[in-house]
Amino acid sequence: MTKNDWFPNNEWFPGEDSSPKRPFPPFPFRINKGLLLAGGAALLFFVLLPVLAEFYTDYLWYDTEGYSSVFWTRLLARLPLFGAGFLLYAAFLWLNLSAARRNLRALYPEQEGLLGARAAGFAVAAAALFLGFSNGAAMTGEWTMVLRYFHGTPFGEADPIFGQDIGFYVFGLPFWRFLHAKALNIVFLCLVTAGGAYAAFLLPRNRDLASLVVPAKMRNHLALIASAGAFLWSAGYLLDRYDLLFSPTGVVFGAGYTDVHAELLALNVLAVLSALLGLSLLVSLLRKTWKFSLGLAGLVLVTGVLLRGVYPAVVQKYFVEPNEFDREKRFIEYNIEATLKAYGLSDITLRTVTPDDSITWENVEQNRDTIDNIRLWDHAPLLRSYKQLQEIRTYYDFSNVDIDRYTFDGKYRQVMLSPRELDLKGMQNPTWINTRLEFTHGYGIVMNPVNEVAGSGLPRLWVRDLPPRTEVPLSITRPEIYYGEKPSSYIFVGTTVREFDYPMGDSNVRTTYEGKGGVPMGTLFRRILYAIRFADFKILFSDVFTENSRVKYHQNIRERLTRVAPFLYFDRDPYLVVSEGRLVWMQDAYTAADRYPYSQPVSLGRGQGINYIRNSVKATVDAYDGTMKFFVSDPDDPVLKAWSGVFPGLFRPLSEMPSGLKAHLRYPQDLFSIQSEIYRIYHMSDANTFYNKEDVWDRSSSGDKKGILEAYYVNMRLVGEEKSEFVLITPFMPVNRDNMIAWMAGRSDGDNYGQLLVYQFPKQKLIYGPSQVEALTNQNSEISAQLSLWSQRGSAVIRGNMTVVPVGNGILYVQPLYLRAENSELPELRRVITSTGGRVVWGETLEESLLRLIGSSDGRPSLPQPPAGMATPRPARPEGESPALSLLAREASDAWDAARKALREDDWEKYGREMKKLESVLKEMLEISAQN
Repeated sequence: MTKNDWFPNNEWFPGEDSSPKRPFPPFPFRINKGLLLAGGAALLFFVLLPVLAEFYTDYLWYDTEGYSSVFWTRLLARLPLFGAGFLLYAAFLWLNLSAARRNLRALYPEQEGLLGARAAGFAVAAAALFLGFSNGAAMTGEWTMVLRYFHGTPFGEADPIFGQDIGFYVFGLPFWRFLHAKALNIVFLCLVTAGGAYAAFLLPRNRDLASLVVPAKMRNHLALIASAGAFLWSAGYLLDRYDLLFSPTGVVFGAGYTDVHAELLALNVLAVLSALLGLSLLVSLLRKTWKFSLGLAGLVLVTGVLLRGVYPAVVQKYFVEPNEFDREKRFIEYNIEATLKAYGLSDITLRTVTPDDSITWENVEQNRDTIDNIRLWDHAPLLRSYKQLQEIRTYYDFSNVDIDRYTFDGKYRQVMLSPRELDLKGMQNPTWINTRLEFTHGYGIVMNPVNEVAGSGLPRLWVRDLPPRTEVPLSITRPEIYYGEKPSSYIFVGTTVREFDYPMGDSNVRTTYEGKGGVPMGTLFRRILYAIRFADFKILFSDVFTENSRVKYHQNIRERLTRVAPFLYFDRDPYLVVSEGRLVWMQDAYTAADRYPYSQPVSLGRGQGINYIRNSVKATVDAYDGTMKFFVSDPDDPVLKAWSGVFPGLFRPLSEMPSGLKAHLRYPQDLFSIQSEIYRIYHMSDANTFYNKEDVWDRSSSGDKKGILEAYYVNMRLVGEEKSEFVLITPFMPVNRDNMIAWMAGRSDGDNYGQLLVYQFPKQKLIYGPSQVEALTNQNSEISAQLSLWSQRGSAVIRGNMTVVPVGNGILYVQPLYLRAENSELPELRRVITSTGGRVVWGETLEESLLRLIGSSDGRPSLPQPPAGMATPRPARPEGESPALSLLAREASDAWDAARKALREDDWEKYGREMKKLESVLKEMLEISAQN
């Protein structure tokens, strides 16, 4: 077979002798209809059917959860984008290729057999449809940006350079950039396809490119496309002007002196020159102005190099740098003002206080609500204790510890708690029945006060065991946890198999799900769909399903909330709340943007950066039935207003949140970390101070625990307030120094929710920082000797995080210390280190440590510091004081536990002392009993 067999008339080789037209050869093989039908059936079963099953089951999930409007909005928002992209790309490319084909037919009539064939028309249409489909599909990913533009609201603030509302940059500029990029893409594709078609006919006929002559029809077609490209290029320069407000190259983020006085000039000039180039290319369609257009194109290139490269460098080096602060002062002020507004720091309350040298016992008594809520349990040791004491079975797990506050018997107490979630990885026999039907949920919580210790240095558990037993007036009527923080798969409830509830002796308590969570799947059709979706055909053939059966999936709370509101950023630490007998997850959510002019950006990891954030949403998820609710906590946020327009009915006012949940709102930790990181630099509101970086603060520690000091929640009475409240605080140190210069608090209670306070200390007075107190602790001979002794005996010494607590007008430092035996995973709280005014002591309890530190209010001297390794003696009670038998019983229990531990450690001296103490307590109990 020769080339003439495939290309009759030699259309691809003009100039050669043409032979008579012959039809195309027959297709090499015949199509088997049965094979075609089998292939279609396979395509339907293996590709289309799973896609349709996933699509429909997704709809069922959204509909069951009450958010079908979100499902349809997310779907239907993509269709107009796809349709617009498909039509625009396909139409312009079809017109472009049709014009090229028409020009080629006119220029090369000898190729009519090829260009005029129906197949050529089909090829043009197919190319346009393919490019239209692929580019239209790519545009659907921008549905959130487009919808946000059409529902955007003004911020009510203007940028200082162009006077545009901030909403233009957050909502409008990304949209116009999107349209501009797509228009340029269409022009580029048109230029490439038309140019390629023309080159395929021109180049084989013109071996010498120097003598290449482009026919007028081709030239005019390409000039028209290039003209459109030049006008779009001009529009791009106009949009680039606004991007100067996000320049990262100056002294501060945002447009600097060089950007405004050199870059802006260059962009304006280039925009005009590019528009003139586009105009000259249009004129060339009527008159021969090719040389002028080429010269203008060269001028655009040279101007770009000179005005955007050389000129800004000259301005920066010889005009700005010799007088940098004077030139950049107003731009620094723009950056400071915008950054504080964007991160919600413009209304921060700043107070300057001069702390006392140390706290007194009077301060302790006046701030009992603060002292009684100082946290002695760190997350890691407490989580280990939970796991060892309360996991009960291998298929339960505690994955995190939350901090919250509750009011019990009129007392405002800070607590730590953790849900007992189901962990199927710990199952010994993970059959389909066990993992899908029987073991479906976790059960109950563990709760302890932050500052109390039971016998042997273990946490005192207020809520524990299965079913939950409580020592406080806290009712838990629905302890089952079907939705939590664990990764989820899928389970079935309401089947003929009764679910495992919790272990009880030699048998197990079982239950049947009574909630509304999950998708009803009693029909055969739905069972088929879910069998296909999960690739689990046991669903189809099992006989356990009834008309009341439901399937639960997307049980992880973050996953659930993200599917409903993917545009929100969620805090890393959801926390569990007991409200009206139910377990409810609270999840803080943020609206954010990265186009706030002049605002300093921060990184969220994985290449994500933002420079505007608000905690605008509080989301809740019921742990039993998975009900999701989104409450608006910042109704003035313009970004949230835009999303409320996109998804009407998704958000509820905060006033609709039940009071039992509202009492547990807290300042979110992720937001506080971002704000404190920004504020450590941007508290310098004076431009000159900011420029010189004279007063930069730090949040890192240089002690044994190097790294960023995490913010922590504490119940405390703020300076000038009448009662304690739940606040999130963090200390600040001067950069490269260890003394404390300030601390920040985020308030969480009542009408004060969301307020930020900063207490700043005078620079001329030394206020010890956490690292310095830790160094003083290490220098204490008695403490260091005892720590060394414990380490030599095989016990692991775990030093907890140091808490800095303002008490009255002084500062108290508290650090718990834990011991863990070499062959045990159960840490025990053994000492509490306290410090104030540069003095460091420790004791077995916080109260004892405070007595040793500052003495008592009645003038009694503080307890002497015992020698290393000595047990703490029981303080003598005042004459006539008869403690309750329950208190004496606890003392007896503690003494007995200490004696047993000393016996295990072969510490006979301590064993004798503790047994004498136990004997003394028992005698006192007998005396009281005899009197009664």
